[in-house]
Amino acid sequence: MKEFYIDSDGIRLHAKLDMPEGMEKGPLCILIHGITGHMEEDHIIGAQKAMNDAGVAVLRAEMYGHGKSDGEFKDHTLYKWVTNALSVVNYAKTLDFVTDLYLCGHSQGGLLTMLIGGMCPDTFKAIVPLSPAWMIPDGAREGNLLGMNFDPKHIPNTLENRGVVLSGDYVRVAQTIHVEDEIERYEGPVFIIHGDADETVPFEYAEKALKLYKNAKLVPIHGDDHCFTKHLDEMKDALRAFFKEETNA
Repeated sequence: MKEFYIDSDGIRLHAKLDMPEGMEKGPLCILIHGITGHMEEDHIIGAQKAMNDAGVAVLRAEMYGHGKSDGEFKDHTLYKWVTNALSVVNYAKTLDFVTDLYLCGHSQGGLLTMLIGGMCPDTFKAIVPLSPAWMIPDGAREGNLLGMNFDPKHIPNTLENRGVVLSGDYVRVAQTIHVEDEIERYEGPVFIIHGDADETVPFEYAEKALKLYKNAKLVPIHGDDHCFTKHLDEMKDALRAFFKEETNA
C-alpha cells in the first residue's frame, strides 16, 4: 500500500494505492466514499479487498473536506467533488502500470461515479455505483435533503441534521445537477450493487438507473442497508465476480 496526496487545484486529496500481489501491469479502479464517509470504512475496505482479490489495483481517494484531505466538510459541494474526481482520474492516467481504468463509488460517491462516467465516457472500461445517492439533486430541488426540510427557493445559509452540517451552497449546487444527462452520455458497462432494504437511498433509484442506462446490471443485496452492514460478504462477492469476469474477458 502506498499513501500520498493528489493535488486538485491546490487542494490536497488524501489517497492510498493498493496493488494485488505481484502485479506489474493491470487494471485500476478508483474508489470513492460517501457524503459523510472516508476511505477506511468497512464497506470501502471490503470493496477494495474484493477488487484486489480479482486482480485489480485500487486507488482510494478522499474528497474535499473528508478524511485527511484538505477543506472543511461543511464547505464541500458536488462541484468541488467533481473537480476533485477529475484530478484523481487525471492522476490515474499518469500511472504506467494501468491497462484499463474503472470508477467505483458509494452513496454520494456513487452519484459522483455516475456524473464522472458521463463526463468522461471514453475513459472507463466500466463504472460501478454502490448504493448511488442520485436522488440528492432531486431532493435539493424539492426541499427535502438528507432528512432536512427547507424552502428550495429561499435556501438557508446552513442546514443541520443529527450533527451533519451543510452549507446552503451545497444545496444550490445540487439543484443545478441533472444526473439523467450523464446517464445518457455513458454507454459502457454499469454494474450497480444496492441493498434492497436501504433506508437512506431507496432501492427504486437503483431500479430506475438500471432502466435508463444502455448497458447496466443490478445486483440487489437482499435485506441489506445503505452501507452493507448486514451482508458485506455478499457485496464483496458480487464485486469480485464482476471484476474477475471483466479481467478474464
